[in-house]
Amino acid sequence: MGVGAFIEPLVVVTLLFGGTWVNRNTSYRLFSKKRPSRPLSPSASHHCSRSSSPDSLGSECSSPRSSASLLSDNQDLTLVQEPQWRKREIRFLGMRTEVLSPNTRRFQGYFLSRVLMKFPFLVEAWYWALIYWVYQLGRAFTALTLVESTVDVARHHALQIIHLEQRLHIFLEPSLQAIFLRHQTLLHWTNRIYSFIHIPGTILFLVWLYYYTTTRNRLDLPLPNKGYGEADGSPAGPKLYAARRRTMAVCNLLAFIVFTLWPCMPPRLLSDPDVEGSIGEESRSYGFVDTVHGAEGESSVWTQNKFCNQYAAMPSLHFGYSLLIGLTICSIPLAPKHRRSRSASARIPFAGTSLRFRCPSPKRMLCLAVGIAYPTVILVAIIATANHFVLDAVAGACVCGIAWTGNRVLLNLLPVEDYFLWCVRIHKPVRKTVGMGEEESEDYWEDNGRLRKGVVVN
Repeated sequence: MGVGAFIEPLVVVTLLFGGTWVNRNTSYRLFSKKRPSRPLSPSASHHCSRSSSPDSLGSECSSPRSSASLLSDNQDLTLVQEPQWRKREIRFLGMRTEVLSPNTRRFQGYFLSRVLMKFPFLVEAWYWALIYWVYQLGRAFTALTLVESTVDVARHHALQIIHLEQRLHIFLEPSLQAIFLRHQTLLHWTNRIYSFIHIPGTILFLVWLYYYTTTRNRLDLPLPNKGYGEADGSPAGPKLYAARRRTMAVCNLLAFIVFTLWPCMPPRLLSDPDVEGSIGEESRSYGFVDTVHGAEGESSVWTQNKFCNQYAAMPSLHFGYSLLIGLTICSIPLAPKHRRSRSASARIPFAGTSLRFRCPSPKRMLCLAVGIAYPTVILVAIIATANHFVLDAVAGACVCGIAWTGNRVLLNLLPVEDYFLWCVRIHKPVRKTVGMGEEESEDYWEDNGRLRKGVVVN
């Protein structure tokens, strides 16, 4: 395992803390002398008021047990009715219903809530950690409960994939690995890409996407090359980030279901010399080499431990995640100042007329280059290191597509989140941003004891 045992976890922690610092609220004082006040909604006096959170698709509703709070603004005391409950909309298969869940705004003056207001990316780090470790714990349980019959089934499934690829004329794995085995330096760096890029690269993508869709669009946050009250991030706004985070969670869920019900051995394990009979001979005949986990390999702490399920090759989340990242970068709406190229347009003669063609902007060209190169490199790496079949990558792409279109199903868990936050007495901060092209609602937001009016998108 070598230096990867501590370098990769160190990189992951550094990226998470770095993302938290870069996306911090520089205009918010954590230890303000004034006691943070509660937000005053223009419709707070009504029985129910619509929520400003696009993820919630719900409303806040008072109940007989609602308590009043005092709001101090320039030494003027105003009685504000803070509802105890909020409505959340549940959608499933075209059906909609509303449920009540606790309103955590009463806890926004608590210290942990103020910490989240100062460092809003901590919420995203929590989401990512929860998604990742739930997935890993599921894999660990599967790994610890493996029996010999499961290993035999996984080997049988791997051979089935080889036979199918041979019929489809896409059985390229042995030939591709043979090329890399002849170039040890290239193979060495390919091993490193497979072991050390997947998780850090995903976190770096999440940090960048949050910064570009959320932090750069905050009206109250002055940043380099961005004045106070300006928004120069992606017009997609925070909803794009939230959708991609949910997509990754659904990818994990679908992948866990597949490899639990249909375990598949990676190509590198087919060369086991201890397997007897015709199946063992056929498995070894393909000549796959485990380049990552060998004596001179570059395995990481995430790929080599007793809690890692070695028979979860199908589908490949390495490729599924990389495809998700690549497609997002390629298609992300750019800020207005980055949309057009400064170079002159060109006219192309066609069918007796001329077509005017404007070159993409440098930023768009860079997005296309990175968005195409990243999943391509990961695809080559997972095959050249004999960790996945081509069809594993195809399955990873299918899982990505399903999760991309159906990730809103996770919004049905928001009532569960509300109850959890109520139990730990934490209020998740509202992001004061502009999501251009998205639904926006007016609300009042609190900044160090002062109330200002602005566009709020959570």
